[in-house]
Amino acid sequence: MAVEREALIVVDGIYYAVALTAGGLLVGYLTAGWFALPLWLLAAFCLYFFRDPERAVPEGPVAVSPADGKVVAVAPESSTLTRISVFLNVFDVHVNRSPIAGIIRDVRYQKGLFLVASKEDASSRNEQNVVTVQGDGTCIVFKQIAGLIARRIVFHKKPGDRVAVGERVGLIKFGSRVDILLGPEWEIVVRPGMRVSAGSSVLARRRVAEAGMGSMA
Repeated sequence: MAVEREALIVVDGIYYAVALTAGGLLVGYLTAGWFALPLWLLAAFCLYFFRDPERAVPEGPVAVSPADGKVVAVAPESSTLTRISVFLNVFDVHVNRSPIAGIIRDVRYQKGLFLVASKEDASSRNEQNVVTVQGDGTCIVFKQIAGLIARRIVFHKKPGDRVAVGERVGLIKFGSRVDILLGPEWEIVVRPGMRVSAGSSVLARRRVAEAGMGSMA
């Protein structure tokens, strides 16, 4: 089923592209002019937007970025958690990947607003999908957060599914944000302003002394 679910990402982009191309052909036929050009350009953009490149996943006790984009925040979320926020613009790859290997323990949809995803308020107020992954003595929560343009969050896994580090798990359409919550067993290695790539950029490394002791308490 994993292959079929991942294939849906590409199929989705083709669906949009074919629909827009058909619309462009119809408009071009009816008007015999250049009025169809915007639809064809949108069709080409959809194919570009839904691209899904392969990534080299690093080895070792690391947490990788669930998304492509720019790190806009590294901040304490509570007394024990640190939040890393990654903002995706419309030109970034929007396929999301699991930050660690483990089991999906919880998937929780939360209704909300559609504020600009680069703003700090988006972390708590926007519509989002909250995912908990547990594995190898640690637990990480990451959030797929909708933005001003993005109005659809896709997640292909369910509680109980096992995922590999960097495995494709879903996407957010047309601009968005991903938050990652890390416990004290993780040493953060990114800072605001850095560009990261889903599945290949390391966000944090496990502290040796904390191995096997992590929790999201």
